[in-house]
Amino acid sequence: MKPDFNKSPDKLIPVIVQDHNTSRVLMLGYMNSEAFEKTQKENRVTFFSRSKNRLWTKGEESGNYLDVQEILLDCDHDTLLIKALPLGPVCHTGSDTCFNEKNTEGGFLNNLESIIAERKNNPTEKSYTSSLFAKGINKIAQKVGEEAVELVIEAKDNNQDLFKNEAADLLFHYLILLNAKGSSLGDVLDVLKQRNAR
Repeated sequence: MKPDFNKSPDKLIPVIVQDHNTSRVLMLGYMNSEAFEKTQKENRVTFFSRSKNRLWTKGEESGNYLDVQEILLDCDHDTLLIKALPLGPVCHTGSDTCFNEKNTEGGFLNNLESIIAERKNNPTEKSYTSSLFAKGINKIAQKVGEEAVELVIEAKDNNQDLFKNEAADLLFHYLILLNAKGSSLGDVLDVLKQRNAR
C-alpha cells in the first residue's frame, strides 16, 4: 500500500476513521508519510496535526486511542479509510463521533445506549432505568420477557400504534439487558455479521 502524499502541496492526505464494529464514521484527520508509517507500526491512529504542526497520536492525552483493525486506500491513492476500535469517546466534546448522528437511527440507538449506561453508573431515584439496574439481572430479564409477550399479543391485532409502542418497549428493555450483561448492540451486530459471512 502506497498512498500518494505528493498530490497535495502540503503532502497531507485526508484520513476517514470508521468504527470497525458499527461502521459509524468517527472522525476525519490528515496524515503525512511519517504519520502513516507510525500508524502502521504501532497499530494506533496517528495524524499530522495542522494546528500543532506535529505528529499527534489520537488519545495521547486522553487515553482514548483508536486501535487500527484495517487500512484501506482509495482508487486515486490519495485518501485513507481506517477501520478502528475506539478506546473511549472520539470527539473532544466527549461524543462517540465528531459528526452529529443523534438524529439518525444508528446514532440515536448509540446515544440511547450511552444514556442507559449513564443511568447505571450514576443512578438517581427518579430514573426508571436506574431502578431496574438496582433490582438486578433477574428483574431486568423478567421485564424483557414481559415486553416480548406484550409485543406478540399486539402483533395478532391490527392496531399499528400499539404494536409499535410495544416494539419500542421491548427494544428499550433489551438494551438495558445487554448493558447489564456487559454487552452492546454492536456486539450483537457482530454476531449477525459473522453469521451472514458464512
